[in-house]
Amino acid sequence: MPPRCFVIGHPIAHSRSPLIHGEWLRQYGIAGCYERVDVAPPDLPAFIQRLREGEFAGGNVTVPHKEAMMALVDEVSDAGKAVGAVNTLWRDGTRILADNSDVPGFLAHLDATVPDWQGRVGTALVLGAGGAARGICYGLKLRGVDRILIVNRSRERADELRAAFGRPLETGAWDQRDRLVGQADLIVNTTALGMQGKPPLEIDLSGLRPGTIVNDIVYVPLKTALLAEAERRGGTPVDGLGMLLHQAVPGFACWFGVTPQVTPALRALIEADILKT
Repeated sequence: MPPRCFVIGHPIAHSRSPLIHGEWLRQYGIAGCYERVDVAPPDLPAFIQRLREGEFAGGNVTVPHKEAMMALVDEVSDAGKAVGAVNTLWRDGTRILADNSDVPGFLAHLDATVPDWQGRVGTALVLGAGGAARGICYGLKLRGVDRILIVNRSRERADELRAAFGRPLETGAWDQRDRLVGQADLIVNTTALGMQGKPPLEIDLSGLRPGTIVNDIVYVPLKTALLAEAERRGGTPVDGLGMLLHQAVPGFACWFGVTPQVTPALRALIEADILKT
């Protein structure tokens, strides 16, 4: 029977995962399906039982289930434990395993866009301290970045993240972000600020050094105000869409047995869909 896979969330209609995985299924001629399933929080345990019993091969998890899922599976990867959330599930017999593919997704996109970034980055400035920031800080620490500065509107949350991961994480006050721009070789916006329909990200990039890598995980709009300003000042922009595409790779490889490629054609397909919104 062809593998049947899913993305679950509540709501779920906005998810672009079926478009990504559907294109790969078509491209590689694989019999299988990937579908959206709206699962309200009270119904999550019953849905996971359906996965355990073999109705699905696996799937993705989005808000609001990424944290709650941790208690419902049998094994969580090191990345999932570090981040405190998972987004990729697969079945091994009757056991359910879970991972957080945002970490390799972020790193793979950075590797693809700026191949020599590790040799260029001594100090990273991370804006935000939520789930996305945890994954990105974990990934940067894995890659050996010397200094990771976290600034967040709530200093307490930033301090919690620093305490969880230890060195090389440091924290600063949100109102110091403009001053810290000049110290950074890599700046990552992990907040929703600057996203379509959200307040703007207010940060002064006048101290940005030419060549500084500026990565915004927001992908609607495709080029945020942060990326446009960074590019204008000689920075190296890295958009959020690539992370979305690369984080989908590990799950597809696990469920369907083929490691898919993130191609310009796939990116163009998703870009066209975003531009329709």
